Amino acid sequence: MMSGMLVLMIAFLLFPEPEDPATAEFEAVQDFARRHFVREMASDELVTRALSGMLDGLDPYSRYYDAESSEQARREIDGDFRGIGVVFRSPISRGQVLFPLTGSPATSAGVRVGDRFVEVDGTAIEGLSGPEIRALLSARGRSEIGLLVEGLDGELRAVVIEPAMLLDPTVRHAGILRAAPATGYLAVRSFSHRTAEEFDAAVLALREQGADSLVVDLRFNLGGVLDAAVHMASRFIGEGVIVTSEGRTRSASYEAGEIEALFEGMGLVVLVDGDTASASEVFAGALQDYRRGVVVGAPTYGKGMIQMTQSFPRFGSRAKVTSGYYYSPSRRNFEKSADPDRTSGILPDLVVEIDPEQRDQIHGWIARYDPPETMLGELEAWAASEGGVVLPEAPRDPQLDAACALLRGEHPAPARRRGRGD
Repeated sequence: MMSGMLVLMIAFLLFPEPEDPATAEFEAVQDFARRHFVREMASDELVTRALSGMLDGLDPYSRYYDAESSEQARREIDGDFRGIGVVFRSPISRGQVLFPLTGSPATSAGVRVGDRFVEVDGTAIEGLSGPEIRALLSARGRSEIGLLVEGLDGELRAVVIEPAMLLDPTVRHAGILRAAPATGYLAVRSFSHRTAEEFDAAVLALREQGADSLVVDLRFNLGGVLDAAVHMASRFIGEGVIVTSEGRTRSASYEAGEIEALFEGMGLVVLVDGDTASASEVFAGALQDYRRGVVVGAPTYGKGMIQMTQSFPRFGSRAKVTSGYYYSPSRRNFEKSADPDRTSGILPDLVVEIDPEQRDQIHGWIARYDPPETMLGELEAWAASEGGVVLPEAPRDPQLDAACALLRGEHPAPARRRGRGD
């Protein structure tokens, strides 16, 4: 045995494995850049740039995430994040807390409505930008964060917060609309692994409040976990295909019927715009194909490709590559790049255009967190003491107005419009 091992070692020394030409070229170019670039570059930075370029060059959707951006991608998929749990008043550079989230470390540590952060671990925040303040408060690799805060009464006090994992709600602003009787509204900010559960809970709560119709707002929703969109669509569609996917190595069909259609009898309007993409288009497209809901707003983005995501724990990174196309129940592919004459995805049943300023205001509103009901009194008292508005008000919204008109029966449901964007 010893003789055999010795022979094997000698063979490896005399006849090494042939060098991979691609690896050899990569290492040669990396070494050249590291030695001659105008500023010093670390090897890991060059590798990150190389990996980013490799995937970015495949198509508009494939992407490499380094350790920092990977955490943001994970947050969007898993629906949680590690932090202290506060919502700042705009602009963030003031360092003033609008409200802490319910059950958050900030609430447990005694952070209150209107508190202003003066120092973070001994560093004064006056004069810092919003991103700089967020960087100071980053929970990455920290077990506790020390703060000096000033209350609305002017009192200074020291607070120590232990960051923890928090739910990042994807379903927001659920409530009954004043402009349409017995109509509930909710915005779905993105699709995570938690969205289906959040959506069911929100709709059931709205029904208990008397809602028999619903406006689902998918504007500014860039997509996410496909299963969540399939689950939501199945709640309104009793049976049939919700979406099919076809790729080079794998195809699949997602059917309604596996999930109970709890909300099948509800009136439904879906709001979309040019930032409605991917899984959002799956949901809207299925409801449109089955005539189960009216789609209102502006033409959608047009992303009909599915991405496969894989994490690499050893490096703290993540990669996403396009793995196939998806198709609506009527075999529509929403991918705008599939046809050079297309500029969008789904064409709404009722097109309601808004100007860019209105769109930005609506997007900002959708992205905001809802204050806990237990803190509404404090927020109202704060606003009264300042003689102004503390909580941002919902902006004027012609697209939501059109949805309410439809549900009130004041505007007849338009005939389906077909075109290259549909």
